[in-house]
Amino acid sequence: MTNGAAGPVGAGPRARGTTPLAEPGDWVNPLRDKRDKRMPRVAGPCAVVIFGVTGDLARKKLMPAIYDLANRGLLAPQFALVGFARRDWADEHFGDVVLEAVKEHSRTPFRQEVWDRLAEGIRFVHGDFDDDDAFARLADTLHKLDVDRGTGGNHAFYLSIPPASFPVVCEKLSKSGLAATTDGCWNRVVIEKPFGHDLASAESLNTVVNSVFPESSVFRIDHYLGKETVQNLLALRFANELFEPVWNSHYVDHVQITMAEDIGLGGRAGYYDGIGAARDVIQNHLLQLMALTAMEEPVNFSPAELHTEKIKVLSSARLVTPLDQNTSRGQYTAGWQGSQKVVGLLDEEGFSKTSTTETFAAVTVEVDTRRWAGVPFYLRTGKRLGRRVTEIALVFKRAPHLPFDASMTDELGQNALVIRVQPDEGITLRFGSKVPGHLMEVRDVNMDFSYGSAFAEESPEAYERLILDVLLGEPSLFPNNEEVELSWKILDPALENWAAGGKPDPYESGGWGPESAFEMLRRTGREWRRP
Repeated sequence: MTNGAAGPVGAGPRARGTTPLAEPGDWVNPLRDKRDKRMPRVAGPCAVVIFGVTGDLARKKLMPAIYDLANRGLLAPQFALVGFARRDWADEHFGDVVLEAVKEHSRTPFRQEVWDRLAEGIRFVHGDFDDDDAFARLADTLHKLDVDRGTGGNHAFYLSIPPASFPVVCEKLSKSGLAATTDGCWNRVVIEKPFGHDLASAESLNTVVNSVFPESSVFRIDHYLGKETVQNLLALRFANELFEPVWNSHYVDHVQITMAEDIGLGGRAGYYDGIGAARDVIQNHLLQLMALTAMEEPVNFSPAELHTEKIKVLSSARLVTPLDQNTSRGQYTAGWQGSQKVVGLLDEEGFSKTSTTETFAAVTVEVDTRRWAGVPFYLRTGKRLGRRVTEIALVFKRAPHLPFDASMTDELGQNALVIRVQPDEGITLRFGSKVPGHLMEVRDVNMDFSYGSAFAEESPEAYERLILDVLLGEPSLFPNNEEVELSWKILDPALENWAAGGKPDPYESGGWGPESAFEMLRRTGREWRRP
């Protein structure tokens, strides 16, 4: 039972009569008449244990994603789901909680026969994270599932809990023997961000986790890397000769990577206050998107090769100095979000009137490689901005010579290739075209590709893809410990500079950030895109 998949109990590595897939070791559901081309590999018998199962992430994302995988035929019939929390619930009550979450948040239609099969493997263990007896009960529950349900000794521990609890849970998993592996079985741990709050804490956390689980068994979830458009970035670059020749400093003027949200932080003070936008988004999501955008072509798409190329980018990246001019942080004030009047952060529930937590952050990064030397990467993220959008925009240099009068190109901007990650996933190419008429007038136009209109198949949700990859032992979409530490090494100087610099700059809700962010680009004659 290697690589996260195995055959039914007593049937060896494959069930008799099933058709082998391209990947050795994958279990094949004999009930499936047609392979799902989007995610053709099927997880074998195993159990997933969710710590923090009463939280929003588990209810809105994890449990629905597990049901959707089962509904697509991508989980073995022997699959089991175990919840771990302080609530003194019976298995049946926890099953009702999962069912409610599935009916409210799953993306695939509800089918009673799928639910009935999934419900047979649902268990609950109550206890605190530091309770030895609770982990003994968890070990006993998993052993019974291995024997009675046939989960085969394969277990994934999903830590949907505050980062401060990671070390104690890992230690209890080790002490109870749940982290140990035997021949043909696996135990893996899944960690939600943030991975530390600076380089020193990330190094300490990695040391603790790796003392219990080998790095090959550690999966750090960055749900943005599971999005279809992020995956398509690799296809766009390396499957097409059209773009790669101009994907460098000879043609690209700068790159903008934006993750903007229109929502505020009401009710999230417990998580967000003291963390801020840079730690929450730039350190993980945006630097990972930058690494995928800037990396060289890998030898192949194996996890080791992808990690190697991303590490090369992160190792060569640095913040542009002086930091006061090339970074920006802000905090939203009252304003209008669409037609709704909204309050500023300091009036949100749970936030102190003196909070210096930034809700907007922007940094300028240079990647010191032959391909990207001299090309600034502008990374920005914020709450209460003009609209919800995540995109990667390569803005190209202007043509060295324009044989037009100035009046002919008044409305011509710079060519741009924009990869839209969310919403309306797709790719837009902006270029100049003549306006119909007797005069020579050139204006920007867009050539647009949309996933929704180009493909009939719906993309799998990011957590579906990532949970399945965990069960298959496929780490390509998960940053390893070196990537995490290098990302903190890049960001830490900005965090230290801001900590010594007083309050964030104010910006009105519904806008696009503080004035300091616009000045950051204007100093070099550039402007932020307004998606």
